[in-house]
Amino acid sequence: MALPTLTPEQRAEALKKAAAARTARKELRDKIASGEETIPAVLGRAKSDQIVGKTKVADLLKSVPGWGPAKVSKVMEKAGIDASRRAAGLGDRQRQALIDEVG
Repeated sequence: MALPTLTPEQRAEALKKAAAARTARKELRDKIASGEETIPAVLGRAKSDQIVGKTKVADLLKSVPGWGPAKVSKVMEKAGIDASRRAAGLGDRQRQALIDEVG
C-alpha cells in the first residue's frame, strides 16, 4: 500500500510533530539519567503516557546510570523482551522482571 500524498503544509506539520516527540523522549531519557525519574515509575505509566509508551525499552534502560548496551541486552534477554519492544507493549511479567532487575 502506498503512502498518502501530503501537501507541503501537512508534511511540515508532521515533521514538526515528529521533532516534538523526539525531544520529549530525549527529555525523558535525560530525567532517568539524572535520577529525577525511575524505571519502575516510568514503566508504570507506559500505558497511559504516549511518550513513554512509544519509547523503546532498551533506550530507557540505557539511560540508567551504569547500564550499557551489554547489560541492557542481557537483562532484556533474561526477561524475554525483544530488542525492538516499546514500553507500552510490555506484558505484566516482563514489566515486573525489569523492575526486579533495576531495583
